[in-house]
Amino acid sequence: MSNAALLREPKRRKLLASAGLSWLFDAMDVGLVSFIVAALALEWKLGAQQVGLLTAVNSIGMAVGAAVSGALADRYGRRAILVWTLVIFSVANGLSALATSFAVLCALRFVVGFGLGGELPVASTLVSESMPAGVRGRAVVLLESFWAGGWIVAALVSYFVIPHYGWRTALVLGALPALYALYLRRSIEDSPRFAAAGPERRPSLRKRIAAVWSGEQARSTAVLWILWFTVVFSYYGMFLWLPTVMVMKGFGLVRSFEYVLTMTLAQLPGYFTAAYLIERFGRKFVLVAYLLLTAASAAWFGNATAEGSLLAAGICLSFFNLGAWGAMYAYTPELYPTATRATGVGLAASFGRIGGVIGPYLVGWLVARGTGIGPIFMIFFAAIVLGALAVWTMGRETKGTDPDSLPQVRNR
Repeated sequence: MSNAALLREPKRRKLLASAGLSWLFDAMDVGLVSFIVAALALEWKLGAQQVGLLTAVNSIGMAVGAAVSGALADRYGRRAILVWTLVIFSVANGLSALATSFAVLCALRFVVGFGLGGELPVASTLVSESMPAGVRGRAVVLLESFWAGGWIVAALVSYFVIPHYGWRTALVLGALPALYALYLRRSIEDSPRFAAAGPERRPSLRKRIAAVWSGEQARSTAVLWILWFTVVFSYYGMFLWLPTVMVMKGFGLVRSFEYVLTMTLAQLPGYFTAAYLIERFGRKFVLVAYLLLTAASAAWFGNATAEGSLLAAGICLSFFNLGAWGAMYAYTPELYPTATRATGVGLAASFGRIGGVIGPYLVGWLVARGTGIGPIFMIFFAAIVLGALAVWTMGRETKGTDPDSLPQVRNR
């Protein structure tokens, strides 16, 4: 059976679609935040540092959620944690619409971030474990492609809803995924690899954390932590500020939403090309190539002045950056055996989220002090290049390998 046929097998296709929709809802929330922040800055008269703080609080919640959910998923199963994280972030999203002060909104955004950050590494682990080696990478990149769909929905909601009905209505729509969690609980199963391990073969949390920093896994963990930090730092620093940056460059709020929607559409071909290339040329090649092209696009966008150049740079930035995200999510679970996979993925994602805290806040801090957009985006250029170099020089290729051939940690 061909690789394409393996991916079209009904059970696998259903899992990919089900997990992908939960991924779409996550992306919709992150996208909504970037647009809502731009509207809030005008309505509540927020300063640049307050805008940075709000987005940073969301990322702090994601960091905590990724670490906690990864550990719990290795103990209690991928499906159960996936469902509960979806419920947590959806309910907190709806409650955010009732926020009457900046402090209350920040507290609720932390809870939203906890659920959102917890769901992503668990979903990618579940899909990676449930697919044959020949289509494993492609399946996870296709899972990540739902992120672009979520951003497109967020951009459409922001364009048609926020200017007419306000940001609170947009957050109410962000609570709808809680209903989907009821369907998800019945429609998917835990991965065969995890189910086969059995409760008696699941190591303690202490042993799992020690395992990801021992032997061959220690080198992989170091590469992943550098990669995740630089990618998340640059992504959230750039993309959560995109609508606001467009306003700062002289465009009105609605016009900036139009441009960001156009840029967002470029994410889909970025994912699809990465999904095709990752099984032909391997994970390292796609990661390094797309990261370096992201870095070049960031430098271009930050220094662009003409309207056409700015739009073209933003399209390239979306295309290559999100393709790199897909490759990163495909690569990460393949570096750990089943017993420690969700823990390893969760810890890498959690460390990366620290970058997601620093990136947006750093932009706010620099903007408040009069730093131009060009120098700010050159910081992201340098960070992305660092991540690419770490993968190229220290990372190992995982295409076609069996993660469970790595040393297993025992529960004693």
